Amino acid sequence: MTDGVRDLVSASWRRSVAADVDPERGLPPLVYARREVAELRAGHPLAEAFPLLQETLVRIADEAEHMMVVTDAQGLVLWREGHRTVLHRAEDAGLVEGTRWSEETIGTNAVGTALAEDRALQIHAGEHHVRAYHYWTCAAAPIHSPDTGEVIGIVDVTGPATGFHPTTLALVNAAAKLAEKHLEARAALRDERLLSRNLPHLLGLGDQAGALLSPHGRVLAAQPDGWLREPVDLGPAPTDGMRVALGPLGEGVVEQLAEGYLLRLRRAAPRRASLALRFLGGDRPHGRLDGRRIRLSLRHAELLTLLVLHPDGLTADGLATLLYGDTGKAVTIRAEMHRLRLQLTPGLVRTQPYRLDAAVEADFQTVREALRAGRVRDAAALHRGELLPASEAPAVREERDSLAVAVRSAVLRSADVEALGSYRRSEPGRLDTEARERLDALLPPDDARRPPPG
Repeated sequence: MTDGVRDLVSASWRRSVAADVDPERGLPPLVYARREVAELRAGHPLAEAFPLLQETLVRIADEAEHMMVVTDAQGLVLWREGHRTVLHRAEDAGLVEGTRWSEETIGTNAVGTALAEDRALQIHAGEHHVRAYHYWTCAAAPIHSPDTGEVIGIVDVTGPATGFHPTTLALVNAAAKLAEKHLEARAALRDERLLSRNLPHLLGLGDQAGALLSPHGRVLAAQPDGWLREPVDLGPAPTDGMRVALGPLGEGVVEQLAEGYLLRLRRAAPRRASLALRFLGGDRPHGRLDGRRIRLSLRHAELLTLLVLHPDGLTADGLATLLYGDTGKAVTIRAEMHRLRLQLTPGLVRTQPYRLDAAVEADFQTVREALRAGRVRDAAALHRGELLPASEAPAVREERDSLAVAVRSAVLRSADVEALGSYRRSEPGRLDTEARERLDALLPPDDARRPPPG
């Protein structure tokens, strides 16, 4: 307390001073003309509760030579009714439709302080920050939205300070609670109507998780039951197809309905398996499936090579021809593919046609990509040996020879010492006389990288 002033009031005075409200200034700002206020009333959620507030408060306020004031959540006066003399005097004080009575604009007053404190309270006479309002006593209470719980407006009873009565605050607070219950009942009726009209949209999602939402994002029904309980933040202007964050549940997509919204939980794209293949050089082809090393028979390595080379897929007949030539049989391929699919992650090898559904990194393809990008050094370093050197499959032999020729040609054309050195250290380059001579010609006589004689 400060000099007998209530803590509530002294805190409001401090806020008023911080907002630079002049205590000698007597009028609040006029934000909207009266004709504009009529439009604001029609679209405001308290329009549904105003007749109840009239019935509850206006007659009592009139008899007590007071008036009732209803504002929005920013303290903008939307309605005022009551005793004619008080209404006329309030006009001189600027308490009219379209003016804003927040603490920031006019200092401590029942409407603005009730908004700041979010509770029912009374401001009497000299407790007002602006001296011109010491004539008045006011009791105000916030009204909350049944959808969001946020303050949507203030109901206030104001009159001359000489007419102060301690029961006025209780009366105003009771009227605010009645208004909230009324809005809650109206919202429940709208919810039932929305559910009855739009439940088929939710059921139409089948096994996909979804929910019906009120216009403010409150969950009215969910499928499966209970998967979503908390209100969904739709933002100030929800749009059809808008994505909304659902925390640990993931992400949803909003579909606008005639009333409210349908929310669909976005299915996360299934993670693709990672398959790395090492088929260049060596006698034992192998790979890694999601980091786990797997051994592969030569036949399975050949099948995987062909599927990598034909990402759009191959039929059993096509694979048979590429592996065995004209003597190949589809039935043999089907049996081998069945065994290969059992060895790998389910779904990694698709059928009709056979194709790979994975993030594939194959060393022989990496060499091709390096050549296409002009990275000759990389291609030479990566081409450690020939593609599946033990394979006699026609299509594999063709790719093996084609790749070896492409690497050799690129290296010789480049006249790059590093590329030539890598190539000479690989299996295909060890016996390549031309590459040896080219490297010998490019290096200084005393360079340790010069190939040994012979």
